[in-house]
Amino acid sequence: MEIVGRPCQTPIQKHWRIAAFPRNALQIASIFFFVSFVQAGSLRAAETKIWEEFSGEKAFAHVQRLVDFGPRPAGSKAIEKSRDYIEDHLRRSGCQVTRQAFSDDTPRGKIQFVNLIAQFPGQGNASSPVFLLCSHYDTKMFDTIRFVGANDGGSSTGVLLELARVIGQHPNFARKIELVFFDGEEAYEQFSQKDGLYGSRYFARQLKAASAKQFRGGLLFDMVGDRSLGITLPSDSPAEMARDIFAAAEALKLRNYFTYLGQELIDDHVPLNAIGIPTLDIIDFDFPWWHTADDTMDKISAQSLQTVGAVALYYLSESALKR
Repeated sequence: MEIVGRPCQTPIQKHWRIAAFPRNALQIASIFFFVSFVQAGSLRAAETKIWEEFSGEKAFAHVQRLVDFGPRPAGSKAIEKSRDYIEDHLRRSGCQVTRQAFSDDTPRGKIQFVNLIAQFPGQGNASSPVFLLCSHYDTKMFDTIRFVGANDGGSSTGVLLELARVIGQHPNFARKIELVFFDGEEAYEQFSQKDGLYGSRYFARQLKAASAKQFRGGLLFDMVGDRSLGITLPSDSPAEMARDIFAAAEALKLRNYFTYLGQELIDDHVPLNAIGIPTLDIIDFDFPWWHTADDTMDKISAQSLQTVGAVALYYLSESALKR
């Protein structure tokens, strides 16, 4: 039994060793390939620039959802649905959201307004945000037309929500940002010290009472979705910020979409500039359907939103927050 078993054992062992070598080699090769694949993927991810992560399609989808709620003037049921939608997506992006509620006298009586203020985790006293990104999310109240504000109120809100998604994936970047969605930007009759800019005026008053010095600047987005995009910076734009935005657009070969308006504008950047926060109004004021029933989804494009979002992120990462 013992003698018979040995001749069989030796070939079997030899065969096992011969077979084992290529199997181990295959395993080692597989592991090497997997590690190389992961490293290559990580390298590609590292090479992806933050402005390349912005999706105009995602921003456009947000605008569509907001427009589906219908006209969204301050105090309406539709704007409350908008608030819930905005808050939900901000939290999905990792934001902590605060409702800044207040009431104010208007030509239509006392109206309840709600600003939405979003910050990312880790923004305690030791790491406070230093830059504001803003938009208004209300639409103008009309008695004679159905105004859904796809561009005016919708486009900038969609861009801001997509910016939140992208920025939220970069914690060191995100902790420097505060996002504010203003209610009551639209005037009921005519812009004045007491009509219009309700949300930004209230936000600025509260910020001044606390401390506006922590913010080195801000970007306001308004009407940024026009299919024939032409961003027109107001003439009162902070000069250095305007220069850097133009440089960002130039770097991305998008400079032809940005120019000066040649006049000042009354918009939500005004109260912020007034308390010492240099804020740039990113707006396309050459929009034929402004404050008409034709400000609808077919007048805006995902590509225009993509252009604005990419330039904003390039400006933030390569200029405003790089210092």
